[in-house]
Amino acid sequence: MLKKLLFSLALFTFGFSAFGQNADSITVVKAKWHKNRIARQVALFRHHFDQKNLFGANQNISFLEIKNTGRRAIFAIGAEEKELLTTSNFGLRDTAIAAINGNFFDVKNGGSVDFVRVNGKTINTNRLGKNGNRAGHQEAAVVIENGKISIKKWDGTTDWETRLTAENVLLNGPLLTLDHIDEKLDTTGFSRLRHPRTCLGIKPNGRVILLTLDGRNENAAGMSLFELTKLMRWLGCANALNFDGGGSATLWVNGMPDHGVINYPADNKKWDHEGQRKVANVILVKKQADR
Repeated sequence: MLKKLLFSLALFTFGFSAFGQNADSITVVKAKWHKNRIARQVALFRHHFDQKNLFGANQNISFLEIKNTGRRAIFAIGAEEKELLTTSNFGLRDTAIAAINGNFFDVKNGGSVDFVRVNGKTINTNRLGKNGNRAGHQEAAVVIENGKISIKKWDGTTDWETRLTAENVLLNGPLLTLDHIDEKLDTTGFSRLRHPRTCLGIKPNGRVILLTLDGRNENAAGMSLFELTKLMRWLGCANALNFDGGGSATLWVNGMPDHGVINYPADNKKWDHEGQRKVANVILVKKQADR
């Protein structure tokens, strides 16, 4: 009798969980996204889930979808070796169409704590842990070749990033999904707890998603990495890579209201567009120069 009861309870729990996931996926897919055409091959999508109807909470999601052709709209990295700049200042300096914050950095001294290479020049190297191991945000890479962006997974070797042949490389992580298969995430607070997030996703058709979701506010709870993984899958991504988030999470689009800041950066602890945190690097979307 007890075994039957436990089995029934387990079945109910599984069914309830599956129902919740299915309801959330339908909520995302059927959302009436506010869409703006930003440039050729670049579109902006935004939606505020304000009825506590996504993962049982309010969520505010903004993302760019870009054709990854290496023509018209191209990808690049903006980075400083030691100086920190806001995402919007990086974008304005490089006359970009858009920019999104990049990888993890030294808040006190500036510069990334992860490997960054721009136009063939190494800007920063990995800052390893005391045990000599690399962090989870050093186990995948954003690689840009001829203006096209891709995601690579660490192969386990110590010099992996230096052997990548692309002129533009930015380590980041953790990797969420690769070739439709979800990666195993640890269960630390960084993964389990809800925070503002920044993420890169790539669809099977090659289209790229640059996404921020807000958090630490009653208007937007933020997401765990497990929830973010599901969200990127529901948005159609076969590959997804987490970036630095929290107060750093910023999506900027040139010419848009609020000085181009699309989301609600949390660094000032206010629900406005003024809370940008200075960062070490960004991913840029730029207009291809005339040939």
